[in-house]
Parts: sequence; structure tokens; C-alpha cells
Amino acid sequence: MKKVFKHTLALTALLVAFSIPTFAQDPGPDPGGDPDAPIDGGIGILAAAGIAYGVKTLRKKN
Repeated sequence: MKKVFKHTLALTALLVAFSIPTFAQDPGPDPGGDPDAPIDGGIGILAAAGIAYGVKTLRKKN
């Protein structure tokens, strides 16, 4: 009985995992906004934070 439950649970999880992309393909209405918005600022901030964290870690070791 436990094997049947495990197999049913695994099959259900597999079906749900494979059906999620099917539902996610509908983009819905256009939210508006600028499609050419730059993302460079966010990437620059993340890079600077990573460099600062690396410098902090290296200084802490010494």
C-alpha cells in the first residue's frame, strides 16, 4: 500500500512539474512601461557589492 502511495505521489509531482510551463506561456495583457529600460545600473550595483564583499572577506582573512 505504501508503494502505491509513493508512486502516486511521485507521478502527481511529475505531472505538476511538467504542466507549470504550459500555464506560464500566456503572457497576458501588456503591462506597459518602457521595453527598452536599461538594466545596466542594477548589474553595476550587484558587481560593486560583490567586489566589496570579496575585498572584505580577503581583509578579514589577513
